[in-house]
Amino acid sequence: MRQKIVAGNWKMNKTLEEAKILTAEVMGMVADEVKGNTSVVLCVPSPYLLPLKNQLGNSSVKIGAQNCSEHDWGAYTGEISALMLKSMEIPYVILGHSERRQYFGEDGKLLAKKIDKALAASLTPIFCCGEPLEIREAGTHEKLVKQQVEEALFHLSTDALKKIVIAYEPVWAIGTGKTATSQQAQDMHAVIRMHLASKYGEQVASEISILYGGSVKADNAQELFSCPDVDGGLVGGASLKSREFVDIVKGMK
Repeated sequence: MRQKIVAGNWKMNKTLEEAKILTAEVMGMVADEVKGNTSVVLCVPSPYLLPLKNQLGNSSVKIGAQNCSEHDWGAYTGEISALMLKSMEIPYVILGHSERRQYFGEDGKLLAKKIDKALAASLTPIFCCGEPLEIREAGTHEKLVKQQVEEALFHLSTDALKKIVIAYEPVWAIGTGKTATSQQAQDMHAVIRMHLASKYGEQVASEISILYGGSVKADNAQELFSCPDVDGGLVGGASLKSREFVDIVKGMK
C-alpha cells in the first residue's frame, strides 16, 4: 500500500520563535486528533531544521528541508548539501519546487543530480513537477510534466525510484487561490503514474506516492485526497496555520 503523506512547505516564512510555536501547535493537534497511517512532514527554512527536529523529538511529525545542493562540499556560499542534512538526521527534502525552477533556473539536468545526492545520503526526495498556466491553456501540460519526470527520475534504478515521493503542483494553482478540480488532479496523477509504468512497470508505479500541491485547503482536502491516484498533499500557505494544516491532514481517510 502506498504511503499517505501530507507535507507542509513553509517556504521563507516565520521567525524562529514563531516557528517553534507553530511546531508545538501542529505536534499537539496531530497527537490528539490524527489517527491512521498518514505521515505528516514539516518542510521548514534551513536555519530551523535542527532546533525544530529536536523540538519534535519522538513525535510522529517529521521534519524536511526545502532544497539541497547538487554538490557534497565546497565553495558554494549559502548552499546546504544532502550530506549536511544527513548529518542532522533530516529524513525528507523537497526538490524541484516550481519556485526553485522559476527563480533559480533549476532544470531537469540539475535536478537529476540533486536527486542522486539526496538518495545517496539516504534522504527521501519529494520531487515536484507541474505546469504553468500558459502550458495548461495550450493543452501541452501532460507533455511537459512527463518531460519533467523523465529528465529528473528516469535515470534511476527501480530500487532507487521506489524511494522517491512525487508532488504534482499545477503552478497556476500555487498561491493564487485557484485549485485544480479533483478530476484535474486525478487525471494528472494518473498520467504521471502511467508514465512511470511505461518505464518501470505497473507494479512499481503503483507503489509510488504522488502528492497534490496547489492551494490545498481544509475545505477541499477530503475531495482531493479521495481520488484514487492522489496520495496526499504538499501544502503551502495553509501549512503556516496550525488549525488549517491539521484539518487538511484529517482530510486524509
